[in-house]
Amino acid sequence: MPNTSPTLSPTDQPSSSDPTFKQLSRTPFVSDAIAKHFDSHCLIDSRFRRAARLLQILWMRDQDIPNAAVEERGAHLGSYLRADAAESGRNFISPQVHLLALRELLLREEDAAIDEDRLITNTLSSMPLVFNAFGPLALDTKLATAVFRQMLPEFVHSVERIAFEHSPGRRDDRFLADRSAFDVAVHITTPDGEAGIVYAEVKYSEEMTGPVARWRERYDQALKEVRLYKNPDSAILRSPPIEQLMREHMLAQLSVDNGITPRAMFIGIAPRLNRRASAAFRVYANELLPVANDDPTRVRFQHFTLETLIDSIDVAGDRETADQLWKRYCDFQRVYDAALAVIAPKAPCSEPPNSATAKPAADAKSKMRPRKAGSRTRRAQPDGHAGVSDPTEASHG
Repeated sequence: MPNTSPTLSPTDQPSSSDPTFKQLSRTPFVSDAIAKHFDSHCLIDSRFRRAARLLQILWMRDQDIPNAAVEERGAHLGSYLRADAAESGRNFISPQVHLLALRELLLREEDAAIDEDRLITNTLSSMPLVFNAFGPLALDTKLATAVFRQMLPEFVHSVERIAFEHSPGRRDDRFLADRSAFDVAVHITTPDGEAGIVYAEVKYSEEMTGPVARWRERYDQALKEVRLYKNPDSAILRSPPIEQLMREHMLAQLSVDNGITPRAMFIGIAPRLNRRASAAFRVYANELLPVANDDPTRVRFQHFTLETLIDSIDVAGDRETADQLWKRYCDFQRVYDAALAVIAPKAPCSEPPNSATAKPAADAKSKMRPRKAGSRTRRAQPDGHAGVSDPTEASHG
């Protein structure tokens, strides 16, 4: 019987247990005046991106990380690290993750699209986020197994290894004859004992507006070959918010069809409050054919919030990493409090409606015992608008 809901995740369902942290109902609005106060003003940042940039600056101040001066970047934005801080690995949540990133740089695949400057210098980029979120899992496959068993319980029995910026065949005509690649490839064993791969695309502050890849004849061929889409000729699949997901999903399916792996899954991850990324995932999922439960050769697509990934790390027993990731990437209560302190300096900070302040663990320096599974965040209601800050940052983080 076909599965008519291919994008739902068990960990994205409401839970009866009390959440450790609760997300705000919407992204705090950061005015020009507030952004200038914190050296985070970028005129064409979207609402979410502006708040995320301010969150990175607040995190840098917590960590005593100096930001880049005008002469380093050509302009001043407090979310960029000063050169010496960047080179010493301060854009990563631990020295171990920094060393992992450097090793991956040295042994990257041929023609891999890794921008070293964004990786080590830009706090707002999704590239360091990938290493900060998946690096601890790559260094501890037992932790990775516990995390992915929660997120994909019907697909993952154990995690064997994790690769970064991976493609099963760059510029290979059997695939897409281009440089399309995944942020992460999680090599797993399924509950049936088969090898498999979870391919992931990770977004943070991206607005999903492009630029799009140059269209190739091979894409038209692959759209029909992979048998994933209701209408392979759909204009939606070719649109800027969707075409990257389409290319990567086709690449995942072709990795199965060409014998790279017998089983695969394609997942998307983005913050709950990044409405554009979440909407792009939903729109893309609506273009897909239902997948029959008895057809293991088809590559399913599911999307998760970044908060779900962090919550799964917490449930798996690594409270320290979960807290670090939450404070760095998801604690928008902090942005609300900082903005309120600027516009109403004499008013006490208070909780905004329908939200709760993040309560860090009493002892965040040691790993905690696993807690009962439950969402760290509450469902949020859609809001506002989008934009870009610079083409490279907005397209790739």
